[in-house]
Amino acid sequence: MDAVGFTLEVGGAVSKTLRLSLGDLQSRERLTMPATFECAGNGRALLQPRPISQPWLTEAVGTAEWAGTPLKPLLDEAGVGKDAVEVLFTGLDHGLEGGTPQAYERSLPLADAEDALLAYEMNGGPLPPQHGFPLRLVVPGWYGMTNVKWLARVTLLEEAFDGYQNAVAYRMYDANGEPGEPLTRMLPRSLMVPPGIPDFMTRRRFLAPGPVTLLGRAWSGFGPVERVQVSTDGGESFDDATLDDPVGTAAWRRWRYVWDAPPGEFELCSRATDVAGNEQPLVAPWNLKGYANNAVDRIPVEVAA
Repeated sequence: MDAVGFTLEVGGAVSKTLRLSLGDLQSRERLTMPATFECAGNGRALLQPRPISQPWLTEAVGTAEWAGTPLKPLLDEAGVGKDAVEVLFTGLDHGLEGGTPQAYERSLPLADAEDALLAYEMNGGPLPPQHGFPLRLVVPGWYGMTNVKWLARVTLLEEAFDGYQNAVAYRMYDANGEPGEPLTRMLPRSLMVPPGIPDFMTRRRFLAPGPVTLLGRAWSGFGPVERVQVSTDGGESFDDATLDDPVGTAAWRRWRYVWDAPPGEFELCSRATDVAGNEQPLVAPWNLKGYANNAVDRIPVEVAA
């Protein structure tokens, strides 16, 4: 994209259509927001049988500090129609999916869209091309597919959007292929930095006996994480970890736990609980597309001199 010629359009069920250059957006109120993005398919390859799609283990997650202008003042300026119910976000990426040529489009209920940020910076610099330069949507707490990249158009709708990315792609399909509930906010999750040295094929970790500090990150789209627990016996028992101060309400939180590792074989787990009381399950329910697998992470380790 050439940022000089870029224009964002805000239209649809509004009193007046807005057309804003990147400079127009940068001259408006500026907010910074640390936020965690997680792919809805993160952990898919850990389900059995393994769903057919991108084979994510647990690496499809990250956190950045996003900067941009809030969406709501633009909606207020455009004048949202009294019958508007959703906001549709259209990206510039275009392709063939579901047998139909289409742009990437996702919609949000009006109330949820009002929390969104129109981001033009990431970690203090312009958005990289792969993160949606020159403009992307940031919706705190929602799975990654919601945060539309290369954002070109914002459209107020008077009825629910039935496009592919809403109605077909991101739903919890059962084993018979029946579409269930749509994916929305990230379920609570904690991941541990694997300690020790790995075996190449099995990924089993090896470490020496003695004190070892286990570190990790935990997050939830339903509110800040308020508790992380660690298990060294595969989830049979848990003990509280220590949480660092939060860096933001929409960003993951660092945790640590000191384990005096005795000789033997162990399975390490961590479990997050958010302020709304949502807690990670030991086993996540299976679904056809492998979405929202937030089962506790399991790391086999062998402790020996």
